[in-house]
Amino acid sequence: MQRFHQILLALALVALSWYAMMGVHEHGHVVGAVVTGGTVERVIVHPFAISRTDVVPNPRPAVVVWLGPIVGCALPSAVAASVPQRHTIARRVARFFAGFCLVANGAYISIGSFDRVGDCGEMLRTGTPPWTLLLFGAITIPLGLYLWHRLGSLRHFINNPSAVTGPMAYITCGVLIALMVAGFGLSQW
Repeated sequence: MQRFHQILLALALVALSWYAMMGVHEHGHVVGAVVTGGTVERVIVHPFAISRTDVVPNPRPAVVVWLGPIVGCALPSAVAASVPQRHTIARRVARFFAGFCLVANGAYISIGSFDRVGDCGEMLRTGTPPWTLLLFGAITIPLGLYLWHRLGSLRHFINNPSAVTGPMAYITCGVLIALMVAGFGLSQW
């Protein structure tokens, strides 16, 4: 049963991190729209879709598009840094999530410099030089990997299933399910 809890926690945490990362990233676009006088028409953060924020009118598209990955990296990193040392599990989860956001946003932006999809296409259309997208990934990906490295050895985690309790796994699953239900209810297709 310990191995089951360990696998359940790992899968739920990765899925939860992906889903929450999309939400934080889109929150950055919303902040960008609000501060530049744009109007958010729709935000899609659906469990089975790639997230997006539609801003019409969008008077400053470069600001709006860049605030997605910037807030998507900065906010989780700030939260992870602010969790007190005495809250060991919360601190580890926050660091994992911050690392996940740094790696995911960095990979998305740097790889997007080549295929020009999604936000990256908009960044390039609004005048961002391609090297800037690569630099963003060159900074954020190693920082995310560093946060993960500080969590300890993956081998140690795999070899110690007793470190994961049933409540840890089930609570993580419950949070994931709750967010997915909210996503189904709030997102427009």
